[in-house]
Amino acid sequence: MAQKPSIPKGTRDFSPAEVAKRNYIIQQIKEQFEKFGFQPIETPSFENSETLMGKYGEEGDRLIFKILNSGDFLKKADAAALKQQDSTRLTPSISEKALRYDLTVPFARYVVQHRNEIDFPFKRYQIQPVWRADRPQKGRFREFFQCDADVVGSDSLWQEVEFVQLYDAVFSTLGLEGVTIKINNRKILSGFAEVIGESDKLIDFTVALDKLDKIGEEGVKKEMKEKGISSEAIEKIQKVFGLKGDFSEKIVVLKDILGPSEIGQKGIEELEFINSAITELHLSTAKLDLDVTLARGLNYYTGAIFEVAAPQGVAMGSIGGGGRYDDLTGIFGMSGVSGVGISFGLDRIYLVLEELDLFPQTVARNIQVLFINFGSRESLYCLKAIKELRAAGIAAELYPEEAKMKKQMAHANKREIQFVVLAGAEEMASNKFTLKHMKSGEQSSVNLSELVEKLA
Repeated sequence: MAQKPSIPKGTRDFSPAEVAKRNYIIQQIKEQFEKFGFQPIETPSFENSETLMGKYGEEGDRLIFKILNSGDFLKKADAAALKQQDSTRLTPSISEKALRYDLTVPFARYVVQHRNEIDFPFKRYQIQPVWRADRPQKGRFREFFQCDADVVGSDSLWQEVEFVQLYDAVFSTLGLEGVTIKINNRKILSGFAEVIGESDKLIDFTVALDKLDKIGEEGVKKEMKEKGISSEAIEKIQKVFGLKGDFSEKIVVLKDILGPSEIGQKGIEELEFINSAITELHLSTAKLDLDVTLARGLNYYTGAIFEVAAPQGVAMGSIGGGGRYDDLTGIFGMSGVSGVGISFGLDRIYLVLEELDLFPQTVARNIQVLFINFGSRESLYCLKAIKELRAAGIAAELYPEEAKMKKQMAHANKREIQFVVLAGAEEMASNKFTLKHMKSGEQSSVNLSELVEKLA
């Protein structure tokens, strides 16, 4: 007996209804991207390993899927590393390519490679799958789509203001109210590390602080101490752990903590600018909140950091995130190009909309009318009408086989098709069609132009 087939953990098959819902989300995001002036690009699903490795920190590098070299990949293997079973040394000699981990680093590579063709500032959007060798759990997959928008070639803070508005516009369009756009600034985090005298441990400090909502204050302090940060240093920023209040109230506390830090004060200025602009412009449904523990694990953020939380009551991780990277293209030899970008988590947004029942009922309905098949002559008569309906933008199809009426009707019900059309000898003789509404059972006799009009 053949073994039942399966798919790798962290991947999924999508049914027609699920694909329709995913396409609905993508379409709403695309429309807003283009309204805000972003242009689409696409990059390969895999990159040279050297393009990706070393760009996401040690933790991120471990999650990159490596692709074995084609052919006899062991021929060029590092013999000593193979004998010692040293995977770190062995991997570069047997794997020269890797699946992309995100869309940002490939975008940086794209900008450098096509710099002479690009007009700066360059606003691009990209909606493609990425892969991470992560532990699968709810809302976290090994293969998933990212929906990114970035601007490179401008260090203006108005870009950050626009991205806050873009988040708000997308979630408003999707009917998702009550999302929180969390914002912080890496300069604030650098300021914290500076005032406690631990600037050389900035990454260790920020990675630990970013886990505050997961492991709590004591857990964060324990991790910081394990990384060599003293209790006295941690005490200097004690106020950070329980920081409450609105945006302005939190800024007051930050000014007190970061008074001696020039870079920290610069971060405060940038946050105040963004908040002041958003207060004047107003958001439709989202809320902008200052979260000083927000660090995000990626090493390349240098300014504003964003993370979007689902509405309260929905158990879900972040549904969006991003930030400012002042010199990301510098890793590919093109320095001085500032950028800022955000990403929408398609899969998590899908789960949130599903949980809150926010998908329009019509989203998964791909066919509006099914023509019943009574035989060859009748089918040809129906197909002529179907051609006219499709030309008018109406999704229609003919049941492919001359099956029993009950079976064809059951098929229409199962697919939730709104209308069926019956065209037998009697209808053909009068050049008409019988249109039936499946839910109400109401029937009417119509000619072709009336059929198009009613279904339109």
